[in-house]
Amino acid sequence: MRKVKGFFKKYRGMMPVFFLMLLSPALMATLQKTKDAYGLTHEIDTGKKVYQERCLICHGVEGNGKGPVDVVRRAEKTGRIIEIYSRDFTVGVFKFRSTPTGCLPTDDDILGTIADGIERSFMPSHKEVLSSEEREAVKEYIKAFSFRWEEEDPCDAITVKKPEGVDSPAFAEKGKMVYKEMKCWECHGYQGVGDGPKADDLKDDWGKQIRPFDFTTGALKRGSSPENVYITFTTGLDGTGMPAYEDSPSEEDRWHLVAYTLKLMKLKGRAE
Repeated sequence: MRKVKGFFKKYRGMMPVFFLMLLSPALMATLQKTKDAYGLTHEIDTGKKVYQERCLICHGVEGNGKGPVDVVRRAEKTGRIIEIYSRDFTVGVFKFRSTPTGCLPTDDDILGTIADGIERSFMPSHKEVLSSEEREAVKEYIKAFSFRWEEEDPCDAITVKKPEGVDSPAFAEKGKMVYKEMKCWECHGYQGVGDGPKADDLKDDWGKQIRPFDFTTGALKRGSSPENVYITFTTGLDGTGMPAYEDSPSEEDRWHLVAYTLKLMKLKGRAE
Protein backbone atom coordinates (compact mmCIF):
# COMPACT_ATOMS: atom_id res chain seq x y z
CA MET A 1 0.00 0.00 0.00
CA ARG A 2 2.87 2.32 0.90
CA LYS A 3 4.42 1.59 -2.53
CA VAL A 4 1.19 2.56 -4.29
CA LYS A 5 0.87 5.76 -2.27
CA GLY A 6 4.50 6.48 -2.90
CA PHE A 7 4.01 6.02 -6.64
CA PHE A 8 1.12 8.50 -6.77
CA LYS A 9 3.04 10.95 -4.57
CA LYS A 10 6.12 10.66 -6.72
CA TYR A 11 4.30 11.00 -10.06
CA ARG A 12 1.47 13.27 -8.90
CA GLY A 13 2.58 15.99 -11.29
CA MET A 14 2.45 13.57 -14.20
CA MET A 15 -1.13 12.41 -13.61
CA PRO A 16 -2.71 14.82 -16.16
CA VAL A 17 -0.34 13.47 -18.77
CA PHE A 18 -1.24 9.84 -17.95
CA PHE A 19 -4.92 10.76 -18.07
CA LEU A 20 -4.59 12.37 -21.51
CA MET A 21 -2.64 9.37 -22.76
CA LEU A 22 -5.53 7.09 -21.77
CA LEU A 23 -8.11 9.49 -23.16
CA SER A 24 -6.40 10.38 -26.42
CA PRO A 25 -7.64 7.46 -28.59
CA ALA A 26 -11.25 8.13 -27.64
CA LEU A 27 -10.71 11.88 -27.86
CA MET A 28 -9.14 11.64 -31.30
CA ALA A 29 -11.95 9.38 -32.52
CA THR A 30 -14.55 11.85 -31.29
CA LEU A 31 -12.74 14.77 -32.87
CA GLN A 32 -12.45 12.88 -36.15
CA LYS A 33 -16.17 12.07 -36.13
CA THR A 34 -16.95 15.71 -35.45
CA LYS A 35 -14.66 16.77 -38.27
CA ASP A 36 -16.16 14.20 -40.64
CA ALA A 37 -19.70 15.20 -39.71
CA TYR A 38 -18.89 18.85 -40.24
CA GLY A 39 -17.25 18.11 -43.58
CA LEU A 40 -20.19 16.01 -44.75
CA THR A 41 -22.73 18.58 -43.56
CA HIS A 42 -20.79 21.34 -45.29
CA GLU A 43 -20.67 19.34 -48.55
CA ILE A 44 -24.40 18.58 -48.42
CA ASP A 45 -25.22 22.22 -47.75
CA THR A 46 -22.99 23.34 -50.63
CA GLY A 47 -24.43 20.71 -52.97
CA LYS A 48 -27.98 21.67 -52.10
CA LYS A 49 -27.25 25.35 -52.61
CA VAL A 50 -25.67 24.74 -56.03
CA TYR A 51 -28.49 22.41 -57.04
CA GLN A 52 -31.19 24.89 -56.07
CA GLU A 53 -29.46 27.72 -57.92
CA ARG A 54 -28.48 25.90 -61.11
CA CYS A 55 -30.24 22.52 -61.44
CA LEU A 56 -33.68 22.75 -59.85
CA ILE A 57 -35.20 24.75 -62.71
CA CYS A 58 -34.99 21.69 -64.98
CA HIS A 59 -34.54 18.68 -62.69
CA GLY A 60 -37.03 19.71 -60.00
CA VAL A 61 -36.97 19.96 -56.22
CA GLU A 62 -37.09 16.18 -55.82
CA GLY A 63 -34.66 15.45 -58.64
CA ASN A 64 -37.35 13.71 -60.67
CA GLY A 65 -36.92 15.82 -63.81
CA LYS A 66 -40.12 17.78 -63.19
CA GLY A 67 -38.77 21.27 -62.75
CA PRO A 68 -40.43 24.43 -64.12
CA VAL A 69 -38.55 23.82 -67.39
CA ASP A 70 -38.76 20.02 -67.64
CA VAL A 71 -38.85 19.83 -71.43
CA VAL A 72 -37.32 21.98 -74.15
CA ARG A 73 -37.80 21.79 -77.89
CA ARG A 74 -35.17 22.24 -80.55
CA ALA A 75 -35.71 22.56 -84.29
CA GLU A 76 -33.20 20.92 -86.63
CA LYS A 77 -32.27 22.19 -90.07
CA THR A 78 -34.50 19.52 -91.60
CA GLY A 79 -37.48 20.97 -89.76
CA ARG A 80 -37.70 18.06 -87.35
CA ILE A 81 -38.60 19.08 -83.80
CA ILE A 82 -36.71 17.34 -81.01
CA GLU A 83 -38.12 17.29 -77.48
CA ILE A 84 -35.46 17.07 -74.77
CA TYR A 85 -36.55 15.97 -71.30
CA SER A 86 -34.73 16.72 -68.06
CA ARG A 87 -32.97 13.76 -66.43
CA ASP A 88 -34.86 12.00 -63.62
CA PHE A 89 -32.16 11.40 -61.01
CA THR A 90 -34.41 9.35 -58.71
CA VAL A 91 -34.18 6.21 -60.87
CA GLY A 92 -30.41 6.41 -61.23
CA VAL A 93 -30.42 5.74 -64.97
CA PHE A 94 -27.86 7.72 -66.98
CA LYS A 95 -27.26 7.79 -70.72
CA PHE A 96 -23.73 9.13 -70.69
CA ARG A 97 -21.43 6.73 -68.87
CA SER A 98 -18.08 5.03 -69.30
CA THR A 99 -19.48 1.92 -67.60
CA PRO A 100 -21.33 -1.08 -69.11
CA THR A 101 -25.06 -0.93 -69.74
CA GLY A 102 -27.12 -1.30 -66.58
CA CYS A 103 -24.37 0.15 -64.40
CA LEU A 104 -24.26 3.44 -62.58
CA PRO A 105 -21.88 6.04 -63.99
CA THR A 106 -18.57 6.70 -62.30
CA ASP A 107 -18.05 9.85 -60.25
CA ASP A 108 -15.82 11.11 -63.07
CA ASP A 109 -18.67 10.57 -65.56
CA ILE A 110 -20.99 12.78 -63.52
CA LEU A 111 -18.34 15.39 -62.86
CA GLY A 112 -17.54 15.47 -66.57
CA THR A 113 -21.18 16.12 -67.46
CA ILE A 114 -21.44 18.87 -64.84
CA ALA A 115 -18.23 20.51 -66.02
CA ASP A 116 -18.64 20.14 -69.79
CA GLY A 117 -22.42 20.17 -70.17
CA ILE A 118 -24.21 18.19 -72.88
CA GLU A 119 -24.01 19.53 -76.40
CA ARG A 120 -27.33 20.18 -78.18
CA SER A 121 -29.37 19.53 -75.03
CA PHE A 122 -29.48 22.88 -73.20
CA MET A 123 -27.43 21.37 -70.37
CA PRO A 124 -24.75 24.07 -69.97
CA SER A 125 -21.13 23.78 -69.00
CA HIS A 126 -20.35 24.69 -65.39
CA LYS A 127 -16.59 24.55 -65.69
CA GLU A 128 -16.17 28.31 -65.43
CA VAL A 129 -19.01 29.09 -63.01
CA LEU A 130 -18.52 26.41 -60.34
CA SER A 131 -15.39 25.58 -58.39
CA SER A 132 -14.17 21.99 -58.24
CA GLU A 133 -15.46 21.84 -54.65
CA GLU A 134 -18.92 22.97 -55.74
CA ARG A 135 -19.00 20.47 -58.62
CA GLU A 136 -17.99 17.70 -56.23
CA ALA A 137 -20.67 18.74 -53.73
CA VAL A 138 -23.52 18.90 -56.24
CA LYS A 139 -22.43 15.54 -57.66
CA GLU A 140 -22.90 13.98 -54.22
CA TYR A 141 -26.22 15.77 -53.79
CA ILE A 142 -27.46 14.37 -57.13
CA LYS A 143 -26.43 10.83 -56.12
CA ALA A 144 -28.52 11.13 -52.95
CA PHE A 145 -31.73 11.21 -55.02
CA SER A 146 -31.49 7.50 -55.94
CA PHE A 147 -31.25 4.42 -53.71
CA ARG A 148 -29.05 2.73 -56.32
CA TRP A 149 -25.90 4.45 -55.04
CA GLU A 150 -26.40 2.81 -51.63
CA GLU A 151 -27.40 -0.66 -52.84
CA GLU A 152 -25.17 -1.32 -55.86
CA ASP A 153 -21.46 -1.84 -56.22
CA PRO A 154 -19.72 0.40 -58.75
CA CYS A 155 -18.69 -0.97 -62.14
CA ASP A 156 -15.32 -0.41 -63.74
CA ALA A 157 -15.07 2.03 -66.62
CA ILE A 158 -14.57 0.54 -70.06
CA THR A 159 -11.10 1.02 -71.47
CA VAL A 160 -10.96 2.86 -74.80
CA LYS A 161 -7.94 2.56 -77.04
CA LYS A 162 -8.30 4.09 -80.49
CA PRO A 163 -6.58 2.08 -83.24
CA GLU A 164 -4.70 3.64 -86.10
CA GLY A 165 -6.64 4.14 -89.31
CA VAL A 166 -9.98 5.30 -87.92
CA ASP A 167 -9.79 8.31 -90.25
CA SER A 168 -9.17 6.16 -93.32
CA PRO A 169 -11.70 5.54 -96.12
CA ALA A 170 -11.17 1.80 -95.65
CA PHE A 171 -12.39 1.96 -92.05
CA ALA A 172 -15.45 3.97 -93.06
CA GLU A 173 -16.29 1.57 -95.90
CA LYS A 174 -16.18 -1.41 -93.55
CA GLY A 175 -18.26 0.60 -91.08
CA LYS A 176 -20.93 1.06 -93.73
CA MET A 177 -21.24 -2.71 -93.93
CA VAL A 178 -21.47 -2.99 -90.12
CA TYR A 179 -24.15 -0.26 -90.11
CA LYS A 180 -26.20 -2.39 -92.50
CA GLU A 181 -25.55 -5.73 -90.80
CA MET A 182 -26.38 -4.42 -87.31
CA LYS A 183 -29.58 -2.89 -88.72
CA CYS A 184 -28.72 0.61 -87.51
CA TRP A 185 -30.78 1.79 -90.48
CA GLU A 186 -34.00 0.54 -88.88
CA CYS A 187 -33.91 3.58 -86.59
CA HIS A 188 -31.36 5.93 -88.13
CA GLY A 189 -32.31 5.38 -91.76
CA TYR A 190 -30.24 4.24 -94.73
CA GLN A 191 -28.62 7.66 -95.06
CA GLY A 192 -28.28 8.20 -91.31
CA VAL A 193 -30.85 10.99 -91.13
CA GLY A 194 -33.01 9.40 -88.43
CA ASP A 195 -35.87 8.35 -90.69
CA GLY A 196 -35.72 4.56 -90.42
CA PRO A 197 -38.87 2.40 -90.44
CA LYS A 198 -38.86 2.21 -86.62
CA ALA A 199 -38.11 5.89 -86.08
CA ASP A 200 -41.68 6.86 -85.19
CA ASP A 201 -42.19 4.04 -82.71
CA LEU A 202 -39.33 4.67 -80.30
CA LYS A 203 -40.05 5.51 -76.67
CA ASP A 204 -37.81 5.88 -73.65
CA ASP A 205 -38.19 4.04 -70.35
CA TRP A 206 -40.66 6.70 -69.17
CA GLY A 207 -42.94 6.17 -72.17
CA LYS A 208 -42.02 9.41 -73.90
CA GLN A 209 -41.47 9.43 -77.63
CA ILE A 210 -37.87 9.90 -78.68
CA ARG A 211 -36.29 10.44 -82.07
CA PRO A 212 -33.25 8.54 -83.39
CA PHE A 213 -30.20 10.67 -84.01
CA ASP A 214 -29.73 12.31 -87.40
CA PHE A 215 -26.00 11.86 -87.99
CA THR A 216 -25.96 14.43 -90.77
CA THR A 217 -26.77 17.24 -88.30
CA GLY A 218 -23.33 17.08 -86.71
CA ALA A 219 -21.92 16.34 -83.28
CA LEU A 220 -23.37 13.89 -80.79
CA LYS A 221 -24.59 15.13 -77.42
CA ARG A 222 -21.81 13.24 -75.74
CA GLY A 223 -19.18 14.75 -78.01
CA SER A 224 -17.89 13.47 -81.31
CA SER A 225 -14.29 12.55 -80.83
CA PRO A 226 -13.74 8.99 -82.10
CA GLU A 227 -13.37 7.87 -78.48
CA ASN A 228 -16.71 9.41 -77.48
CA VAL A 229 -18.53 7.83 -80.41
CA TYR A 230 -16.95 4.45 -79.61
CA ILE A 231 -17.99 4.56 -75.95
CA THR A 232 -21.53 5.50 -76.98
CA PHE A 233 -21.76 2.40 -79.20
CA THR A 234 -20.16 0.23 -76.52
CA THR A 235 -22.19 1.32 -73.48
CA GLY A 236 -25.42 2.21 -75.22
CA LEU A 237 -27.67 4.96 -73.93
CA ASP A 238 -29.53 3.51 -70.95
CA GLY A 239 -33.17 4.52 -70.73
CA THR A 240 -33.47 4.89 -74.51
CA GLY A 241 -33.82 2.56 -77.47
CA MET A 242 -30.08 2.73 -78.19
CA PRO A 243 -28.60 -0.65 -77.16
CA ALA A 244 -25.09 -1.45 -76.01
CA TYR A 245 -22.79 -3.21 -78.43
CA GLU A 246 -20.15 -4.30 -75.93
CA ASP A 247 -20.61 -7.98 -76.80
CA SER A 248 -21.44 -7.66 -80.49
CA PRO A 249 -20.18 -6.53 -82.95
CA SER A 250 -16.48 -7.00 -82.24
CA GLU A 251 -14.31 -4.17 -80.95
CA GLU A 252 -12.74 -3.85 -84.40
CA ASP A 253 -16.13 -3.53 -86.08
CA ARG A 254 -17.26 -0.95 -83.53
CA TRP A 255 -14.31 1.20 -84.60
CA HIS A 256 -15.33 0.66 -88.22
CA LEU A 257 -18.81 1.87 -87.27
CA VAL A 258 -17.24 4.90 -85.57
CA ALA A 259 -15.43 5.76 -88.80
CA TYR A 260 -18.60 5.50 -90.88
CA THR A 261 -20.77 7.59 -88.55
CA LEU A 262 -18.08 10.26 -88.31
CA LYS A 263 -18.15 10.36 -92.10
CA LEU A 264 -21.92 10.85 -91.99
CA MET A 265 -21.41 13.66 -89.48
CA LYS A 266 -18.71 15.18 -91.73
CA LEU A 267 -16.43 15.22 -88.68
CA LYS A 268 -13.69 12.99 -90.00
CA GLY A 269 -10.38 14.19 -88.60
CA ARG A 270 -11.99 16.82 -86.37
CA ALA A 271 -9.97 17.56 -83.25
CA GLU A 272 -11.71 18.12 -79.93
